[in-house]
Amino acid sequence: MKDDIIRIHSTAIVDEGAAIGAGTKIWHFSHIMPEAVIGENCVIGQNVMIAPRVILGNQVKVQNNVSVYAGVVCEDDVFLGPSCVFTNVINPRSFVERKNEFQTTLVKKGATIGANATILCGITIGEYAMIGAGSVVTKDVPPYALIVGNPAKQIGWVDKEGNRITRQ
Repeated sequence: MKDDIIRIHSTAIVDEGAAIGAGTKIWHFSHIMPEAVIGENCVIGQNVMIAPRVILGNQVKVQNNVSVYAGVVCEDDVFLGPSCVFTNVINPRSFVERKNEFQTTLVKKGATIGANATILCGITIGEYAMIGAGSVVTKDVPPYALIVGNPAKQIGWVDKEGNRITRQ
């Protein structure tokens, strides 16, 4: 049985206006900003930043050292591996204001993004897709696809549990 208590470590910061679902755990040194929406039974690891207007579905696991920037939407059961990276502007410059150019990145239900993977903005990662560690994803990913490399390319298929399969 799932616990409905929200647990927030004493070193974490949850800004007023953030919505946190029942049973979610937020660990050391993490920062949840205003207008962020985090679903039920999520786990937010150590040193994680969730920006305003980010939406995380239910049972999302965000491992240590991940920054989830405005424009990212993760559906239910998504896994974000340690130190994976999201972008939200295609051509950033420190001296050019581009907040009105943020692009939406959608990570569909059950998808996994491996450790140290980089996800460029404006793409969709399909249901139950598997992004290998260290991959650089520059275009949309089909459901159940196994993607690796830089730039990331599809090398196969996975099933709902993440096992590599032969697709007919």
